[in-house]
Amino acid sequence: MNSLKVLKKSVIDSQLYVSLTGTLFSVFFMLEQNTFRYPTVFFIFITYFSGYLYTKYQKTRHFSKILILNIVAGIICALLIINNHNEIRLMKWFIIVVLGLLYNSFFLDNYIRKIPLLKVFYVGLVWALMNCWLTLPEFDIPILDWGRSKSRTNTAQANLKFTQYAVEQDKQTFTQEIVTQVTLFDMMKDQLIITAQADSIATEKYEIAKERYVLGNLSITDLSIAFQEKDQAKRDYISALRDFWGAYYNLRYLSLYDFEKNEKISYQ
Repeated sequence: MNSLKVLKKSVIDSQLYVSLTGTLFSVFFMLEQNTFRYPTVFFIFITYFSGYLYTKYQKTRHFSKILILNIVAGIICALLIINNHNEIRLMKWFIIVVLGLLYNSFFLDNYIRKIPLLKVFYVGLVWALMNCWLTLPEFDIPILDWGRSKSRTNTAQANLKFTQYAVEQDKQTFTQEIVTQVTLFDMMKDQLIITAQADSIATEKYEIAKERYVLGNLSITDLSIAFQEKDQAKRDYISALRDFWGAYYNLRYLSLYDFEKNEKISYQ
């Protein structure tokens, strides 16, 4: 029995044992969430160890030295958090430290800590915040994130509205482009018919002029003019034919529709 008391007093009740136990709990949670980092382990252990030293020696003659030690420990923890994490993690740590200091306040010491259930609840709350809320990024309280969640939500909503507007604008632009291309295709079709008729008339006119020239009823100048008109009509027809098929395949490309087979274009 005496050996158990010695073990309890020298090991279980020691600040080092309690601090290592709390730190190992944090390590367990970090490993489960794949968020393990050595700087986090260091500042958690320092926080536990300095906190229990503060609680144990606050009413002794060594308190002034312990207070200095706690200030140095707090500075080290703050530097570790600032250099390896962010201001949100620093704020969480500060809140936990304040709760730890309140544990040693006059009110809690004389009222809450006298009731075992409330004492266990308060200690369990601080340990839970230390091991879970501080170490796991999923446990963020929106009221303590300085409005970042609301800002991110507003930004996301603004981006959504902008994207919806851009998509709607693209739809309107695409629809207008299709309408323009259909109009152009109809114009090219009419132009092709007109140039085909002009080419036929110019060819027939040239044949008549050639026969009249053979009979001696037409000068070489008029024959040359008829030839030039026929040649120009042929060039206009070929140009109209090129524009027509260009407009057709451009419309086919935009609509992804095969107008000859009357079906959507698909590739295997």
